[in-house]
Amino acid sequence: MSDGEVDRFTRDLAREAEAGGYHLNPDREFTRDLVRGLLANQERYGYISCPCRLASGDREDDLDIICPCDYRDPDLDDYGACYCALYVTANVEAGKRAADPVPERRPGPAERKRQKEERAAVPGDLKYPVWRCRVCGYLCARNEPPEICPICRVPRERFERFM
Repeated sequence: MSDGEVDRFTRDLAREAEAGGYHLNPDREFTRDLVRGLLANQERYGYISCPCRLASGDREDDLDIICPCDYRDPDLDDYGACYCALYVTANVEAGKRAADPVPERRPGPAERKRQKEERAAVPGDLKYPVWRCRVCGYLCARNEPPEICPICRVPRERFERFM
């Protein structure tokens, strides 16, 4: 990948982050290295999985670690940065505080399988299933999730059935 591709993707990520109220890590070279990892995973798997986690290559299994991952918001709330530190809070970006070390929140394969099976059931008394965006928490009740989350702009496959 070229420096131009890395620069373009970094600018796109920064624009999307700022539009959603997020911030990219202010360490430019560190951020560029993470973007290189995202682009390498895009080439390798066909999706931009977190460069700091081991992807399986199965998009369905890796939905929770496609950037922005499902763990970004709780990591930002608790530690000031996400697991790979691509996204940081405003205080970290401004240098008012340092990000704390972020522990891995992603459950192991067996727990992810169990969670997926639980989400597959729809309560019988609801007219429509309720869908939740796993990135921002947006909820909607309809037969299928929206094509793109109207709040954080992630694609349909980032939604889960919500009970």
